[in-house]
Amino acid sequence: MIEKMKFLSITGPKDDIDRVIDQYLSRYEIQLENALSELKTVPDLRPYLETNPYKAELQKADELLAGFPGGTPEDASVRKLSLEEAVSVIHNLDAKLQKLTKEKEALEKEADIVRTSMDNLIPFTDLNYAVSDILHFKYVKFRFGRMTHEYYQKFMNYVYDTIDTVVHKCQEDAEYVWLVYFVPHSLADKIDAIFASLHFERFFLADEYEGTPTEATHSLEAKLSGIYDRLRDTDRKITEAMKEQRDDLLAASRKLSTYATNFDVRKLAACTNHDTHTFYILCGWMTESDAAAFRKELEHDSSTFCFVEDDHNNIMSKPPTKLKNPKLFKPFEMFIQMYGLPSYDEIDPTIILGLTYSFLFGFMFGDVGQGLCLLIGGFLLYRAKKMNLAAIISCCGFFSTIFGLLFGSVFGFENILEPIWLHPKTAMTKLPFIGNLNTVFVVAIAMGMGIVLMTMILNVINSLRCHDPEKAYFDTNGIAGIIFYGALATVIVLYMSGNLLPATAVLAVMFLLPLLVIFCKEPLTALVEKKAKIMPEEKGMFFVQGFFELFEVLLSYFSNTLSFVRVGAFAVSHAAMMEVVLMLAGAEAGSPNWLIVVLGNLFVCGMEGLIVGIQVLRLEYYELFSRFYKGTGRMFRPYGKTEL
Repeated sequence: MIEKMKFLSITGPKDDIDRVIDQYLSRYEIQLENALSELKTVPDLRPYLETNPYKAELQKADELLAGFPGGTPEDASVRKLSLEEAVSVIHNLDAKLQKLTKEKEALEKEADIVRTSMDNLIPFTDLNYAVSDILHFKYVKFRFGRMTHEYYQKFMNYVYDTIDTVVHKCQEDAEYVWLVYFVPHSLADKIDAIFASLHFERFFLADEYEGTPTEATHSLEAKLSGIYDRLRDTDRKITEAMKEQRDDLLAASRKLSTYATNFDVRKLAACTNHDTHTFYILCGWMTESDAAAFRKELEHDSSTFCFVEDDHNNIMSKPPTKLKNPKLFKPFEMFIQMYGLPSYDEIDPTIILGLTYSFLFGFMFGDVGQGLCLLIGGFLLYRAKKMNLAAIISCCGFFSTIFGLLFGSVFGFENILEPIWLHPKTAMTKLPFIGNLNTVFVVAIAMGMGIVLMTMILNVINSLRCHDPEKAYFDTNGIAGIIFYGALATVIVLYMSGNLLPATAVLAVMFLLPLLVIFCKEPLTALVEKKAKIMPEEKGMFFVQGFFELFEVLLSYFSNTLSFVRVGAFAVSHAAMMEVVLMLAGAEAGSPNWLIVVLGNLFVCGMEGLIVGIQVLRLEYYELFSRFYKGTGRMFRPYGKTEL
C-alpha cells in the first residue's frame, strides 16, 4: 500500500527558522522541496542565502573521528551535549592533539637524522681511531666513502702503489667496499680526482661523534632508543587523549552533524518580504497522519503558519511514494524497488507480487523436506542478519512445503506420503483435440490465464486513476483486452469440457468485436476525449499499422500464455531430478546410500532453487508487471527524524 501524502507550506519570521526546524521538522518525516520551484506564482521570492556556520567544526570532528584508533566508535554510548559544549570538545581535543602531533613529528625527524648518521657510520666500525680526532687533522685530508669491488681491485692492483695516499679498508658486502683514505693537504685535489675516476662514493660524517666509530655507534643507538621511548610515550598520550574523549567526541560530532543538516534546510527555503518583515517559506510532503499531528501541534504556535494544498494540480512536484505493507510482505519491497517504485497514483503491487511469487515458486519446487529447509533456514537467517532475501526464501519454503504435501514428495521420496492431489510426473489429463497431456501443464496454463486476466483488471484500475482512457478502455490490457482474452479463455474451457455449442456462440459474438475496438483505439480515444480530429490524416498507413499491431497483439497473447508452461515444466523436472538422485543412491534396492541422498538434495535444492527463483522473478517482471505497472515513482526521502 502507498501512504497518502499532503503538501505543506510552512512560513514564519525569517529569524525563527532554526526554532521551527529544531522543534518540529526534526521530529516529523517531511520531504522538503525547493520552495522557489514550487511557488513560482508567488511574487518577490528570493533564495535564503547564508553560510553554514557549523561546517568547519563538523569537518574537524570528522577528521578526528577518522583518526580514532580502530575506526569510528559507532558503539559509543552517546550522551547529550549542548552546541557550545560540542564546539568546545572539538576545539580542546584538536588543540591537544595538534600539540602532541607536532611533538611526534619533531621526534620522528630527530630519529631519522640519528638513523642516517648510524647508517653512515656503521660501515666504518673497523676503524680503531677516534672519529673526532680524524675530523680535526690539520695537515692531512681524509675521505670516508665506498667503491665497488671491481674498481677497488683495480685501484689496489694498478694505482695504490703509485700515489701518495694511505687507504684503510673497513667493511664490505657483496657489492661495495667501505674505506677511508688519507692524503697530504697539498695533494688532496689530485688524489680526489683519481678516486672520483674510480667511482668513489664519498660519505660526509657529522662533527659530533666521540670515540671510535664503534663507540660512536653505541652512543647513537642509545640516543635512538631514548627517542623511540619518547615517541611511544607521545603515541600513548595521543591514544589516551582520544579514548578519554571517546564518547564526548562522538556526541559532539552527531550534535554538529544535526545542526549542520538543519541549517542546510535553508538551501530549499525561500524568503519574501511583507511590510517591514521578512518571512521564510518551506514546502514539502508529509504523510497524512504526520501532517494532521503537525498542524495540531502548530495550533498553539502563533509564530508559525502551515497551509495544506489538497489540489495536486496546483503543485509542481509529484507526490513521493512511501510504501506501507504488512510485515509479512515488507521483504518483497526489495523486488519492487529493483523494478521501480510505483508512482503515487498507481497500485502498490507488493502484496500481489509476494503472493504470486511464493505461490509459483512453491508450485515449481514442491517438496516437503526441501521446503521445510528453505522455510526454517530462511527464517533463521532473517532473524540473524535481517536479510530481505532470507525472508523471501522462507515464504517460498512455506509454499514449497504445501505443494510438497499436494505432490506427496519428501526429499524426493514419493512413497512416504500419499499425495493429496497428484504426482507431477505421472498425472495425465485427456483433452479434446489434443489427447493426453500432463495435468500440471494444463493447470499451469489455466493459472497463467487467470493471472493475466488479473493484471488486465489492475491495468484498468491504474489507467482510470491516471485518467488515461485509451489504456483503460481500448488497450490490449484494457477492458477490450479483458473481454477478448476472457472470452477466449471461456471458449477454451467450454470446448475442453465438451460444450461445443456455447463455445461457438461465445467465439462468434465476443471474438471480433474486442479486436475491432483494439484496432480502432486511437480514433475511439480521440472521440472519448472530444478532440476535433478523430481519424489520422494518413488513413492507409493507419490501417496497415493497425493490422500488424493487431497481429502482434494476438501473438503476444499466445506467447504470454504459453510462458506459464514453464511453471508446470519445472514441477515435473524437479520430480525427475530427484528421481535421478534416488536412482544414483540405489533407493530402488531398498537401502539407499544416505550420503548421496543428502548431497543430491543439497545440490538440487541449491541449483534448482536458484533457477526457479530467477524464473519466477522473470514471470513477475515480464508477464505481470509489463501489463499494468510502470514503476516511475520517486522514493519518499524525509529530511529527518533526528534528536538534537
